[in-house]
Amino acid sequence: MHMSPTPTDAPITLAAVVVAAGKGLRAGQPLPKQFAMWRGKPVLRHAVEKLLSCGVELVCVVIPHNSENVVLDVLSGLDSFILVTGGDTRQVSVANGLGQLSAFDPEIVLIHDAARPDCPPEVIARLVGACSVNTGAIPVLPVVDSMVVVDGNVMADKADRDALRRVQTPQAFRFTEILAAHHAWNGPKDAGDDAQVARAAGIDVALIEGDERLQKLTFAGDCVQETRMIRTGTGFDVHRLAAGEELWLCGIKLDHDKGLAGHSDADVALHAVVDALLGACGEGDIGQHFPPSDPQWRGAPSSRFVEHAVSLAAAKGYAIGNVDLAIICEAPKIGPHREAMRDRLAQLLGVQPDCVNVKATTTERLGFAGRGEGIAAQAVATLVSN
Repeated sequence: MHMSPTPTDAPITLAAVVVAAGKGLRAGQPLPKQFAMWRGKPVLRHAVEKLLSCGVELVCVVIPHNSENVVLDVLSGLDSFILVTGGDTRQVSVANGLGQLSAFDPEIVLIHDAARPDCPPEVIARLVGACSVNTGAIPVLPVVDSMVVVDGNVMADKADRDALRRVQTPQAFRFTEILAAHHAWNGPKDAGDDAQVARAAGIDVALIEGDERLQKLTFAGDCVQETRMIRTGTGFDVHRLAAGEELWLCGIKLDHDKGLAGHSDADVALHAVVDALLGACGEGDIGQHFPPSDPQWRGAPSSRFVEHAVSLAAAKGYAIGNVDLAIICEAPKIGPHREAMRDRLAQLLGVQPDCVNVKATTTERLGFAGRGEGIAAQAVATLVSN
């Protein structure tokens, strides 16, 4: 079991259990569907990122036996999650997740299927709002097709679709009550969902409007990448080397006899990346967003500029596909720091390290870089629509 956060005296209002312990055999993938790639990232990572971005303070991910290392790799760079091994059924897996959250005593818990990677924030807001006056709430959608009751392969009767709803996750409950309901469950070996467990315990479950984006990935075709918009931007920056300055590159402080001079921390590598991101989403350049004339940016860490550019791209509906960065200098040697730079840049961008490339070159002692007067950086960033 992996434990990232630890219980504190600070109360948690909203937590989540993400059920990712299944085998996902119907998806036709070489690995369980929760680990399959979808829109550039593993399905499970999408599900956890969405919940954390919507105000969930702690996510307990219920995982298959002996899969901790795989899951930690999938969720690399994320905080506020814990892992617990699942059971033989979904109901047991959820109960394990709820038990792991007991030490944190949240007020409300969302129970979500990892196979539903696209969870709109509006749905979570509706669920949390409903739980302020109800013990439980679930997202549902109307049934639009005609429904029938079958007897073998023969139609037995027509079903009233007006009385039916399609049920989705996440499902929201007051934590204490749903934990008790799972402990008391003595129904069939497995429950279809947590609303059934709640109803068996006498809990009324409110219905809120769901969303088609919460579609569950079930079959191989569901994991096929659909056509998306792709945008590319480039960035280039230069800073002068000077005595008495700190040397920051890719958010890593290096030991060197000189540092880069500039209004902020002068991290020339991150500045090039920021301009590449801004260019890809059509948002101008770094000087427009963080003008050198503004005293609030004096000595500021360039990581803030990267986070701002990433948020602008996200607001326009784009995720980062990859970033390729070249650092141009004679000294210091970049090779010994390359992996640390790559990891730090991936962390700032919110992507896995294999989406980032950091390389270095010299100018064969030609020009300002060759004379050791400064360092240049050039970056290319690709954004893909969500």
